[in-house]
Amino acid sequence: MSQKSTTAGPVTARNPYLRLLATPGARAFTAGGLLARLPMGMFSVSAVIMIAGSRGSYALAGAVTAAGLAATAVVAPWTARLVDRYGQGRIAVPATATAVLGSLSLLLCVHYGAPDWTLFACYAATATTPNTGGMSRARWSHLHRDDPAALHTANSFEQAVDELCFMLGPALAALLCGSLFPEAGTLIGAVLLMTGVLILAAQRATEPPVAPRTRAGSPLRAPGMPALLTAFLATGAVFGSMEIVTIAHAGGAVLALQAAGSCAAGLLYGSLRPARDIRRRLLGCLAGMTALMSLPLLAVSSTDSLPALAGALLLAGAATAPTMVTGMTLVQRLTPQDRLNEGMTLAVTALLGGIAAGSAIGGRLVEHMGPVTGYAAPVCAAGLALAVAAAAVRVP
Repeated sequence: MSQKSTTAGPVTARNPYLRLLATPGARAFTAGGLLARLPMGMFSVSAVIMIAGSRGSYALAGAVTAAGLAATAVVAPWTARLVDRYGQGRIAVPATATAVLGSLSLLLCVHYGAPDWTLFACYAATATTPNTGGMSRARWSHLHRDDPAALHTANSFEQAVDELCFMLGPALAALLCGSLFPEAGTLIGAVLLMTGVLILAAQRATEPPVAPRTRAGSPLRAPGMPALLTAFLATGAVFGSMEIVTIAHAGGAVLALQAAGSCAAGLLYGSLRPARDIRRRLLGCLAGMTALMSLPLLAVSSTDSLPALAGALLLAGAATAPTMVTGMTLVQRLTPQDRLNEGMTLAVTALLGGIAAGSAIGGRLVEHMGPVTGYAAPVCAAGLALAVAAAAVRVP
């Protein structure tokens, strides 16, 4: 038995998550990462409620949040590149402070009736928010770089945290805005983000050292990376289309079941020993996602029962976390060590782009052709991700 297992104790050795969290310093940076990520599910909902309530226009609210997403797609990889070059502690705090000032400026502009263009400018400033999930994954990658099984568990844990935050964040935002005042979601989200990043940045013992610069260039040049990012783009379209079609057809509450299924499946997946062939593992996950995404389509085409749809969404969500865990593990393997945060941020950016495209396509389909056709969109997007991965993703 290794010294790590002896120190962790017999109970920890049996449970991979307890063993993972027994890593020195892990609980502190995990707590900071959790606080920093919870607002990621709060900000867009809070902004929509705040702007629509003040200006009486959901179109304006949607346009502002869409502009912020577009700005994030441009700025986030550059922020991640700076994190790789200078370290998490030196870059994450000022980048987060800039984003928090943008959120607070948006709050003030809405509250005091500033011109509409100021809302776009303020929300665009939030694009400097660092990829806190990527920074946590980079820490796990550094701590367990010689232990693939532990890294698999860590990536599964981080994906479950992502699902939990995006499941709880919107509900918390709606509760705060509704029970306190319209700006409460944005204000408390900004406080949580800044506090979480400060805690995360303070954990210097687990921060990955700045890797020596190489001539590897952008992660986009890594063999297999463009195809993998294309698969992430298609996977994002799965999430975006499923979300908008479900909200339009059955309301937002039932959508939480998909996130719950994904969170549970991610934790289960992380407790299993992963197959050695990561490409085959990715193809298996994408095939499973394609099959399970057909369940909501079958549910709405055969019955009007809401419980049937709810059960189908719960099962459909079970494929998403394993797919994301395996995809992120492959990103870590393909990306040069000195560009790790940038590589993971590019994957998240591709995912967000797919979510935006999927939302637009799914919304148009469900509005003009009904929910049955709308639920066909995530199935097609999952099939596209599988086809791209099968044809072009290669592991050196």
